[in-house]
Amino acid sequence: AGFDLAGAASRIEEALGDEYWPPGTGFEISGQVREMGTSIDSMRFALMLAIFLVYAIMSSTFENLVHPFVIMASLPLALVGVTLGLGLFGVPVSVVVLIGTIVLAGVVVNNAIVLVDTINRRWRGGMSRLDAIRSASRLRLRPIAITTATTVLALLPLALGAGEGAEIQRPLALVLIFGLISSTALTLIVIPVVYERVT
Repeated sequence: AGFDLAGAASRIEEALGDEYWPPGTGFEISGQVREMGTSIDSMRFALMLAIFLVYAIMSSTFENLVHPFVIMASLPLALVGVTLGLGLFGVPVSVVVLIGTIVLAGVVVNNAIVLVDTINRRWRGGMSRLDAIRSASRLRLRPIAITTATTVLALLPLALGAGEGAEIQRPLALVLIFGLISSTALTLIVIPVVYERVT
C-alpha cells in the first residue's frame, strides 16, 4: 500500500545497488516489473502508430499535406496539460497513462479539425486568409468550449477515483481531462497562428 510498481522497483534497485556484490555476481529485477517495461514499450509504439494513422487519415480527407501538420500541432499542446496534471496529482507514468495518451491523440485533433476546416471553407468562399482565420476562430470558440466542457464533466467521476478499479480509471481520466483542457485553451490561440504562418 502506498507504492506503485515502478516506485517500489526503484527503491528495491536503489537498496540492492548500495550492497556489496562479489565479482561476477549481481541482481536483476524481474516479474511484473519486466512485464511493465515490455508493456510500456508496446504502448509507446502504439502511440506513434496512432499519431501516424491520424495524420494519414487527415491527409486523405483534406487532400493536403500541410493542413494535417497544422492540426497535429494540437498534440504537443495536450501533452502540456497531461504533464501538469500527472505532476499535480503525483500520478506516475504507467501503461494506463499511455493508453489515455493514445485515446487523447485521437480526441484532441477534433477541435483543430473543426477550426481548420472552417477556415478553409471561409477562405475558399472569398474571404482573405486573415479574415477567414479571425472569423472561424470566433465562430468555433463556443462549440469547441462546450464540447470540451461536457467531456471533462463526464470524466470527473472517474477522476475522483472512488470505488473498485479506481487505480486504473483515475489516471486515465486525469490524462484525458488535463489534456483536453490544455489543448482546447491553447488550440484556440496557437492553431490560428500556425495556420497563418505555414499556409
